[in-house]
Amino acid sequence: MHFLYNLAITILQWVLPVSGLFSRKMRLFVKGRKGVFTWLEQQLEGHIPVIWFHAASLGEYEQAVPVLEKIKERFPNHQLLITFFSPSGYEIKKNNAFAKATAYLPLDTPINARKFLDIVKPAMSFFVKYEFWPNYLSELKKRKHRSFLLSGVFREEQAFFKGYGKWMVPSLSAFEYFFLQDKASAEALSKLGFSNQMISGDTRFDRVSKQIEMDNRLDFVEAFKNNSLCVVCGSTWTEGNSIITSFINNREGVAKFIIAPHEIRPDKIATLKQNLKVKTVLFSEMEGKDLRDYDVLILDTIGLLSKVYSYADVAYVGGAFGTTGLHNILEPATFGIPIITGSKIDRFPEAKRLGQLAGLYTVQNSLEFVEVLAKLLIDSKFRAQTGMIAGHFVNSNTGATQNVMEYLEKHP
Repeated sequence: MHFLYNLAITILQWVLPVSGLFSRKMRLFVKGRKGVFTWLEQQLEGHIPVIWFHAASLGEYEQAVPVLEKIKERFPNHQLLITFFSPSGYEIKKNNAFAKATAYLPLDTPINARKFLDIVKPAMSFFVKYEFWPNYLSELKKRKHRSFLLSGVFREEQAFFKGYGKWMVPSLSAFEYFFLQDKASAEALSKLGFSNQMISGDTRFDRVSKQIEMDNRLDFVEAFKNNSLCVVCGSTWTEGNSIITSFINNREGVAKFIIAPHEIRPDKIATLKQNLKVKTVLFSEMEGKDLRDYDVLILDTIGLLSKVYSYADVAYVGGAFGTTGLHNILEPATFGIPIITGSKIDRFPEAKRLGQLAGLYTVQNSLEFVEVLAKLLIDSKFRAQTGMIAGHFVNSNTGATQNVMEYLEKHP
């Protein structure tokens, strides 16, 4: 099976440039990996030890940030390398404040893994959540480099637990220690024979809990909200947009809406605006306009959502109506805001737990969305109670970063 995996990755490496002809994302995926080895040799200073963090995309990078901050403090004489698998992470965070170098991770072939580690020679490596690349892990193990899994998640539907994926299990022994999000992950990993683990929690709680202490003021949002109730719809996709626009069009004036689509594509933004029958303004077009006159503000930009949530009375978080996956519910929760999302949350333990606590409500269709959102907007007591539960949920689950750093202090 390992041979077939390597063959598939090698074929993929040759096919990807062709797929780039039809997809901007794939063009970035391919282009970003060209010359990466030479670039790393130029960026990294060979005489300074490297600590390497690898994240699949933007969400996993955000999970790593609290640990990155502490690692930078704890190891000031090391240089940090951050790698991404996906363009949606790299393109946004390639100029981050932590790393000496930020790059795409070359595809997981044996040759790439050896060449990459020959250049980087990491003193420590941190993989985030469930980034498991067998050739990189096997090579790290062979070289006896220290490697850790941060905010790890294991589920029995993963390949490790299937007959066809058993060959991958030995690569997990590359990890010196597993810092896991929850009990379910710990139990699943134990079934694979690994006891070098702890339930450290999810570092995203540490990340978002700091947001409330920052200056979140945005003058344009204050002008737009104008003391009205405000619903912030974050990281929305097409499946959710139709439900949101239907509510807005049929209940004009009940509240103001800020919509932050996940995909900032002109055609998608244009369609969203056309489907709204109320006064709507784009972030890119708001200069010179009196924002108090508008019912909907569409954020056709990135990087503002975490601050915008501080103005929300209710938040909708996208991704759980379709197959893309639920986005970050903790960003609004840290501000003590009730949350609505789609029903496909099985792979997101934090959303399931918050739902069980009644700080988050899932809906399956437009009718349920109307019922829940209308109640939250009309019933201020219900809205305040739901938001309080969400805020307490974040506050009571911080500390994962401290668990990681305490381990490193005890095992230098």
